[in-house]
Amino acid sequence: MAVDMNKKISKGFWVKLVSAPILMFAFAYAMVPIYDVFCEITGFNGTTSRIQSEQQYVVDEDRKVGVGFFAMTMGGFPVQFGPKVESMEIVPGEFYTTSYIAKNNTDEVVIGQAIPSVAPTDAALHFKKLECFCFNKQVFEPHEEVEMSLRFVVDPALDRRIKDISLSYNFFKLEG
Repeated sequence: MAVDMNKKISKGFWVKLVSAPILMFAFAYAMVPIYDVFCEITGFNGTTSRIQSEQQYVVDEDRKVGVGFFAMTMGGFPVQFGPKVESMEIVPGEFYTTSYIAKNNTDEVVIGQAIPSVAPTDAALHFKKLECFCFNKQVFEPHEEVEMSLRFVVDPALDRRIKDISLSYNFFKLEG
């Protein structure tokens, strides 16, 4: 059985050959915002919820939950960053305010964005933020120290077996 090497490759073959990598790139590019929306809706990957106003919750006075605050910075981010308080004991349904401190140790303007994560993952849907420095990119002037506030509530619908929640922020450097 001999293969005819003189056969021409059809135009349809070339269209498919060029279209496949373009479609794969477009799909991969679209996955990032789709994944972000998925995480926000489901709390998957420790993503917290955002609320627009101070809603009324039924306060569960008989219950206490420990909330630990943690901070990290990615390599190349020249800003010291940490929580003002390391932990709080809260009552689900009540609003609380705390803050993180950031200090730019350079002679240059630094721009960054904090990405939150909540553990255990089941608590992420119930940890709701009204105000957070993580909602926007942060601009740090040279040698500036900034106190950045966080206002949150833990929904009383949180599983009663969860006694402690960890809120962690990871600060990334952004370009210009």
